[in-house]
Amino acid sequence: MKAPQSLPSRRQFLKTSAAALFGAPFVTTGLRAASPNGKLRHAAFGASGMSYADMKSFSKHASWELTAVCDVDTSKFDRIKAEFPNARLYQDWRELLEKESGKIDSVNVSTPDHMHGPMILPCIEKGLHVYGQKPLTQNLHECRVVTEKARAKGIVTQMGIQVSSQFSERLAVQMIQDGAIGKVKEVHTFSNKKWGDMAPVPDQADPVPADFNWDQWLGVAAERPFIKGYYHPGNWRKRRDFGTGTLGDMGCHMFSGWYRALNLTMPISVTSTGTAPLNATNWAIDGKVEYLYPGTDFTAEKTVKVTWYDGDQMPPAEVQQAIEGKWPGQGSIYLGTEGVLLSAHGSTPTLHPKEKLKGYKYPRLEPRDHWGEFVDCALAGGTAKPSANFDYSGPMTEAVLLGCLASAFPNQTLEWEAATQTFKNSPEATALVKRSYRPGWEVSGL
Repeated sequence: MKAPQSLPSRRQFLKTSAAALFGAPFVTTGLRAASPNGKLRHAAFGASGMSYADMKSFSKHASWELTAVCDVDTSKFDRIKAEFPNARLYQDWRELLEKESGKIDSVNVSTPDHMHGPMILPCIEKGLHVYGQKPLTQNLHECRVVTEKARAKGIVTQMGIQVSSQFSERLAVQMIQDGAIGKVKEVHTFSNKKWGDMAPVPDQADPVPADFNWDQWLGVAAERPFIKGYYHPGNWRKRRDFGTGTLGDMGCHMFSGWYRALNLTMPISVTSTGTAPLNATNWAIDGKVEYLYPGTDFTAEKTVKVTWYDGDQMPPAEVQQAIEGKWPGQGSIYLGTEGVLLSAHGSTPTLHPKEKLKGYKYPRLEPRDHWGEFVDCALAGGTAKPSANFDYSGPMTEAVLLGCLASAFPNQTLEWEAATQTFKNSPEATALVKRSYRPGWEVSGL
């Protein structure tokens, strides 16, 4: 029983009704005029890591061109100069926006999490289309503001959860909504990554490299000594002021499948029952978070529980035993009234028990290019929404960030009031919905 394969096809996207693929078109008030050369003139916030990967993916589109790049670490520019020789280079993203805003149409913000919101919001205000890496922002307040501002401005948006455009996740969504396992009773979703640190911050201060602007890298975060290798370039995800731990890193990928498949809204409550953080600086490892959502047409009851696990945390033995075969490192398990679906991260979903469900016919899906559809929608003037636009990915990211916040209140069920972004039973938790900004780095609107 093999599932059909798919390859990216932009032509098919353009031929397909935007309303059918992405929902009704939205108002385009505030959008910029079309590029004079017919191309999407783009600026990248970040020159390496995910930003470089995003640039390479965008560059496959014939109507995309890289106009400018900014990065606080100028040692990362050599590769950009070699591959995109016409791109103008900046160390300060604010200077890029000031000098280039009339010459660009779109941006990707692919930096450490803490600067997503502060960078995205000014781009929205200038009417630029925005591709934002996951998580959309680092805290709940920023996420809500960015989502609402993007909607009001009418720009084209996409969050970097590229797996949501891949055949594997889209197939799992279709199977659940087709009733392959009946109504869903509960979901278990997991990642074996360990983006946390149970040790205290080292008591040291190292020289800042000559080509690296530490002050600009800190951005909105409080001042602190530079520690070689501790924050930049690779370990900032472990630090609470800069990243969002394993849940923030992988949760946006893992949540997307079941969030879309079950047509969920916002959680009613969230409870962190995993390892508690040992200090206010680092995220913990081995997290476990229980979410309670209102039920939908695709769930068995009036509410549905979704449980997240990371690191060495695992679903209960009976859930693991429902999967016949090797246990994946990352993915989601849907327990239904008529069977079980395993959606391993990046792999074709499987049904269990295999014997009972072996006659199931996989649906056929059209291919989709996550970066290409952003470019196509932007070039079309916002008459269609990309599949992971902020109206979709913003609320989903809020759910992820709720779990991150809950880790500071172990074994407490926090009752969430989504409309006001407050916890009904915890003013202490509500106080963490927003962050404090370093003097001089305040962002208008946040």
